[in-house]
Parts: sequence; C-alpha cells; structure tokens
Amino acid sequence: MTTHTTHTTSLTNPAGPAAAAASPRTRLDFAKSAPKVFRALVGFDAAAREGLDPTLVELVQIRSSLLNHCAYCLHMHTNDARRAGESEDRLHMVAVWREARHFFTEKEQAALALTEAVTLVSDGGVPDDVYAEAAAHFDEEELAHVLALILTINTWNRVALSTGKVAGTDGRRR
Repeated sequence: MTTHTTHTTSLTNPAGPAAAAASPRTRLDFAKSAPKVFRALVGFDAAAREGLDPTLVELVQIRSSLLNHCAYCLHMHTNDARRAGESEDRLHMVAVWREARHFFTEKEQAALALTEAVTLVSDGGVPDDVYAEAAAHFDEEELAHVLALILTINTWNRVALSTGKVAGTDGRRR
C-alpha cells in the first residue's frame, strides 16, 4: 500500500495548530492510491454541479461539511464561497440557518434541510416533508443534481476524514 505523511491538528495541543501540524501521521494519498476512483468521483462531483447556482452549491457543501465535522472541506468550501462573492454574514449563519432563516431564500432553506436529512440519513431517513419542500423549489432535474451534490460532498467528507486531510492544505489549482 502506498502511503504519504500528512499532518493533523489537535484542539488539545497547548502549542496550537502549528505545533500539532508538526506531528506527522501516515495515511494513504487517496488520489494517488486509487486514481480511477478519484477521477470518477471528480467527474461525479462536476456532473452534480451542472445547472446549479454556484452559491447554492457552496451552501450545501458547507452544511454537509459542518455536520460531518470535516474541517478540510469546510475550509475549502468557505473559501470557495468567498471567492464566488458569498457574504461573511451568510457564511457564519449556515451552521444555524434554521434560527437565521432570513439570511437564506426559501429555495436555499429547502436545499439545506435536504442536505441535513441526507447527510444524517441514519437518524431517521429523509422525511417526506423535507423531500416535498425541496421538490417544491427544484424541478426534477435540479433536485436530482442537488441530491447528487449532497452525495458527493458526503463522499468527499469521508475521504478527507479517513485519510487525515488537514484544513488549509487544499492543493487544487485555480
């Protein structure tokens, strides 16, 4: 098995994240170890985004990353959202969107609720009312793309978490 060294941060390290990052931990490099799978996931992700509002895409990815406690993806997608023109106010409210609904459109709220239900599917499935609300705001093709987007970000979160990806080390080229 091919492995590479990544760095992890610890909230309990009194010297802070920089010191914690100096402690190497060996995990595989998913893209290098399974390139066909990685490329397929990149393709699935790109196809899922087609036709969706880029702001909505980032909100969904941020909410899922928050729920999955994926700091790597959360860092990446909040930065992507900022580059796309998203406001700091809205970014700060994604975690508590139900208490701050006035920051989000009804369509965005429906997508965020669906994101939660699918991400936390083991907590009781996807309730009919959540699905119906999303279906009321998206046509069938858009809804399929939103579902695919939720599936891809959940997969990316799990890849990042299981391979020890560290927030702030995104190597994508822009």
